[in-house]
Amino acid sequence: MKQVMAKRMALKVAALVAGVMLAGASAAQTAPTVGTIVRVATDKGPIDIQLYDTDAPATVANFLSYVRKGAYTGGLLHRSVKNFVIQGGGFSFNEDSNPRMASIPTDAPVNNEFNAARSNVRGTIAMAKLDNAPNSATSQWFVNLANNGAGASTNLDSNNGGYTVFGRISTPSMATVDALAALPTVDARACTTTLGPQATALATLPLAQPLVPVTCANIKAVNVVQMRWAKELPAKATSTDTDRVLNYLEAMYPQHIAPASPTTQTAQGYTYRYYAGTNAHVGSKDGVVYYLVPAVSAEIQTLGPLAELLQQAAAAGY
Repeated sequence: MKQVMAKRMALKVAALVAGVMLAGASAAQTAPTVGTIVRVATDKGPIDIQLYDTDAPATVANFLSYVRKGAYTGGLLHRSVKNFVIQGGGFSFNEDSNPRMASIPTDAPVNNEFNAARSNVRGTIAMAKLDNAPNSATSQWFVNLANNGAGASTNLDSNNGGYTVFGRISTPSMATVDALAALPTVDARACTTTLGPQATALATLPLAQPLVPVTCANIKAVNVVQMRWAKELPAKATSTDTDRVLNYLEAMYPQHIAPASPTTQTAQGYTYRYYAGTNAHVGSKDGVVYYLVPAVSAEIQTLGPLAELLQQAAAAGY
């Protein structure tokens, strides 16, 4: 496990040092300033959204309003179009309800804050809108899976007044986004009896597990991709070095340390987190980061110096 993590870390760090903060983004484009980080928990791993607090203030405030009141907890990632976008924020899903889907209650629409300096390139997050209504964005958002800005056939920078980019997915979290985007989809638009009238939006519903057989009744919680929760990560200025590194490692290695964001604890000089899903411990002591995975080894293993890992975490925006 240590060798796998070390190899992946070296590759990630090399990309970060090269300045590849958004895969496929133009090197000439200057990235806006990153502020608040929102973590969206999924079963594939955390999606960390680094918000442009000062560059798109009204849109960020609108998004954070939904996050802070828990509107996205249990929310559905309802649309996935390969090499285009993956979208959520509009609907919740509850297998025990009849129908199983409901619309997320929305606030007043936010005024469009599109700016060409914040193009819809791969890895950015933008607000979804009604057709031919530039100022209609409410709760729905999407992640650009490809360069959908100027010059692209989709050209979301010019369509409908431009789609407001208000943040970007952290570099480590793009692996989780790509894993979700690779899932198969099903056209569930006819499933209004089971899912409710909102099902008409499900032309490309991503499936966490296949439907066997493919019927509307079989679309259950285990089959869809849900946001377990969405919340703000503590500001960097008020976080300990260990917490910043752990937040970064959780995004980088969701297969080894999950679910993300457990409580930070202290014992025997260690500051650590315990990951119940993988029975793993990761933490620091005396300036060194360690991990313990009993399924791999009964011994505590060294991951690396805390200062070096903090430098990598900071380069990734954590």
